[in-house]
Amino acid sequence: MPSLNIGKLLGKTAFHRSQTLGYRNGYAIVRRPTVGIGGDRLQFNQLSQAKLDELASKAPVLTYGQPKQAPPADFIPAHVAFDKKVLKFDAYFQEDVPMSTEEQYRIRQVNIYYYLEDDSMSVIEPVVENSGIPQGKLIKRQRLAKNDRGDHYHWKDLNRGINITIYGKTFRVVDCDQFTQVFLESQGIELNPPEKMALDPYTELRKQPLRKYVTPSDFDQLKQFLTFDKQVLRFYAIWDDTDSMYGECRTYIIHYYLMDDTVEIREVHERNDGRDPFPLLMNRQRMPKVLVENAKNFPQCVLEISDQEVLEWYTAKDFIVGKSLTILGRTFFIYDCDPFTRRYYKEKFGITDLPCIDVNKQEPPPVKQELPPYNGFGLVEDSAQNCFALIPKAPKKDVIKMLVNDNKVLRYLAALESPIPEDKDRRFVFSYFLATDMISIFEPPVRNSGIIGGKYLGRTKVVKPYSTVDNPIYYGPSDFFIGAVIEVFGHRFIILDTDEYVLKYMESNAAQYSPEALASVQKHVRKLEAPASESESKQTEKDPGVQKLEALIDTVQKQLKDHSCKDNIREAFQIYDKEASGYVDRDMFFKICESLNVPVDDSLVKELIRMCSHGEGKINYYNFVRAFSN
Repeated sequence: MPSLNIGKLLGKTAFHRSQTLGYRNGYAIVRRPTVGIGGDRLQFNQLSQAKLDELASKAPVLTYGQPKQAPPADFIPAHVAFDKKVLKFDAYFQEDVPMSTEEQYRIRQVNIYYYLEDDSMSVIEPVVENSGIPQGKLIKRQRLAKNDRGDHYHWKDLNRGINITIYGKTFRVVDCDQFTQVFLESQGIELNPPEKMALDPYTELRKQPLRKYVTPSDFDQLKQFLTFDKQVLRFYAIWDDTDSMYGECRTYIIHYYLMDDTVEIREVHERNDGRDPFPLLMNRQRMPKVLVENAKNFPQCVLEISDQEVLEWYTAKDFIVGKSLTILGRTFFIYDCDPFTRRYYKEKFGITDLPCIDVNKQEPPPVKQELPPYNGFGLVEDSAQNCFALIPKAPKKDVIKMLVNDNKVLRYLAALESPIPEDKDRRFVFSYFLATDMISIFEPPVRNSGIIGGKYLGRTKVVKPYSTVDNPIYYGPSDFFIGAVIEVFGHRFIILDTDEYVLKYMESNAAQYSPEALASVQKHVRKLEAPASESESKQTEKDPGVQKLEALIDTVQKQLKDHSCKDNIREAFQIYDKEASGYVDRDMFFKICESLNVPVDDSLVKELIRMCSHGEGKINYYNFVRAFSN
């Protein structure tokens, strides 16, 4: 190893030695170092050009001696070397046919296979469908004898263009495959040129079409087919069969094929029409227009009609929009066609005004439903529901009106107008229900009158006598006033009296009443209040307690003259007095006073409440309210 040059090593950092051992493809190898310590390239390991020339001229025999002979190759048996290697030859043989007048001999094509591994041969004939001859494997795989001496065929005996005899049959070899050709040429055998395979004359005769002698027609059908292929005229038609029993008017589509003048009729189905979904009414065929005279009794259902039975066929000019035509006994009316058909008729026949006919039948005007005459049972609206549906439903009610006027009843006192003397003193209470516009009549029982009182008429609507059955007019709140005559199912009643609630309702809904009706009720109520005030004054003069109560009411009126609780105090107590008795509960009384800011803590008011108290827990608000009225 050369000595190190310290000057060259200055400034270097890598001082490791080069790797001389390594692996290549899994084997350990020795490598000569090319660089030294510090990364400098080693020059003494490389040979000079002179030494390389000297080594090239040296003979290795002088150095290493005579080279040893290579060991002989391993022995490979034939069945291994030629396994699955087969020579294939195409051949044929001629077979005599003595019992046929159409052929004297038959050519049968075969494939000859030579197996190199054991020098065996086989002959196989490809199977031809419907040949009627047993085909397939003619000779099984075996070694075949070449002559009488017992020699067998070898691949050296096979070539193109030769005859070989196997079991008395002579096969003519005409060709071989590519592998066979390469193998034989590699073995030094010169192959003959290939020959054409001989064909069977009878098989070739059958491949030729039968010659037909057909007289050419004047009309070129091929030209018509090529010109009008895929061109179809479409017509929309109807078949009106409404004259027959259970008949109907049905729509169809008629296709006329220009390529062969055939006609097809298709059905038009609609959803839920109740018919089987058959697409065709008539299959595509030529349709006869005029038959010969003798063909009227022709069995068309069994035999097909030919040109001999037909004088004229349907053509495109017979299908015109707006006209009818009869096909197989059915009369179709054509009412429209598609745009292609319109263009064809314009170019071919010059018809430009093919109309579009509306065949939709106008629906008859709806029959006015006439209700049967009213039989007098129940309401007219309830009876009419039996005519509208099989299962009648209740008439619709005005829900808003029922909610607003719930529990609102107008009461009237009436007398029966009758020539019978016993009916003059009978009195009846009419109750008019604002929620349903119904009326009920109640007769108070009178002892020893001989008449059983109670419910005279249940809740029902009462029709006015002058209204018609078709348009009934019922009694309303505006028909009830003092002196009004109400006729209920033939009985006449005269309104004599009413309660205070009716007057308040009439005053709050004055637009519903006439001025005369409102004045009659107001006048009647004033007449009833006048005697009542007189009787109270007389009673006051006699009872000192009443005089004290009146004096206290006057004092409270003067003291609370400008108090804000005076408005609507009476209405507030009447809302909670549903029975109109004039008394309310003590707790409810103080709640109402508190809501109206009534000074119940005042000494005079406390004294007034004490004097208006009645029994346990009840207060007469009539006298209490008087102290707050003007």
